[in-house]
Amino acid sequence: MAERRFEPSGPVRGEYVPPADKSISHRAALLAAMCDEPVAIRNYLDAADTRSTLEALERLGAGVERRDGELLVRGVGLRGALETTGGLLDVGNSGTLMRMLPGWLAGQPGRSWRIDGDESIRRRPVDRIARPLAAMGAEIEMRAGRFPPFMVTGGRLHGIRYELPIASAQVKSCVLIAGLLAEGATEVVEPVPSRDHTERFLARAGVPFTKDGHALRVCPVDELELETVEVPGDPSSAAFMVAAAILVPGSRLVVRGVGLNWTRCGFFAIAERMGAVLVGEREAAGAFAADEPIGELDVAAGPLEGTTVGPDEVPLAIDELPLVALLGAFAEGETVVRGAGELRVKESDRIAAVCSNLRALGADIEELPDGFVVRGSGAPLRGGVVDAHGDHRLAMLGAVAGLASREGVVVRGIEAAAVSYPDFVADLASLCGR
Repeated sequence: MAERRFEPSGPVRGEYVPPADKSISHRAALLAAMCDEPVAIRNYLDAADTRSTLEALERLGAGVERRDGELLVRGVGLRGALETTGGLLDVGNSGTLMRMLPGWLAGQPGRSWRIDGDESIRRRPVDRIARPLAAMGAEIEMRAGRFPPFMVTGGRLHGIRYELPIASAQVKSCVLIAGLLAEGATEVVEPVPSRDHTERFLARAGVPFTKDGHALRVCPVDELELETVEVPGDPSSAAFMVAAAILVPGSRLVVRGVGLNWTRCGFFAIAERMGAVLVGEREAAGAFAADEPIGELDVAAGPLEGTTVGPDEVPLAIDELPLVALLGAFAEGETVVRGAGELRVKESDRIAAVCSNLRALGADIEELPDGFVVRGSGAPLRGGVVDAHGDHRLAMLGAVAGLASREGVVVRGIEAAAVSYPDFVADLASLCGR
């Protein structure tokens, strides 16, 4: 486990282009592998998680080639003769791959795959995809009835109407993909909207698709057709640099080429409500178009006030909620997050880990069953040690906290950042003039 110390910083300044979007990269590669014709993907994220996706697709028979700055995926077709891979698929640390890929495998009658991953993956539940896939006609066998490793045996699927008990873009995507291979229509109903990248891809690929409020309906197709895919910058990765610019006095940061899909911009809206200065045209809430919106943000530091984040906002900022806790520690008054129980089954129990880490840095933070309460005084945190617990978001959180602290922060396990953002430390240093 590597340690790195992040000292208090001068202003965060300059122009910044975030790495490619991890969620969209996963989906682009997976859906390209389902196409009959090759698909070029520009700006595909090169990180541990997304490499796991490519390796799994290659084991299933897809061709993957990097050339001229593009990733070319030669698919096997939606109903192609997938390789059985000797019965094993390794998803590494990628929860997105673990929960989305079975939607495709479930529609391959009579074939079985065992899906496994690293130690973190083995703690992440998959029963939420197993229930709808079993109802559609697949067979799913899980360790302890809930966890990886698990077996997926494909069947002749039939469409269902499935109401998600908890908003989850990964579970939604899994069921929609299975619906492409099912007899009859498949409908997924969300309690509140979650990120909609899969729906946008399906619309681009010619899938009969309707969206009525929180209900999404797909019909089976014979093939998918995708043209060249351009992956925008990742707003979740950019959020850490944005938070640094908000917290360090005198900062001014311009973020270019970032995805501004409204289902991914929840953190930016929350930060604005707390008093941060973010200027830029973002996609209007409720909008839907096949192409992902891309633009820029102009960010400046400013005094913060506490806020409340409710369950309806949580899916739109799920990956950035640790940063909301950090902003709350520097803000005046209480910052409350509720309805975020999903954070307990991420790469770590993020509620417990965020609370223990920020408390160790001097924050007044209370753990709730489904969130947290931070009581800020408007003053910087003291500093100390953050344990990443193998979680890339926590590693990056600790680094940002160090820049804005009084005494600096040592991050234990900083190498975890490479799961989604291999150049994080170098990019952060360059914006601080180091």
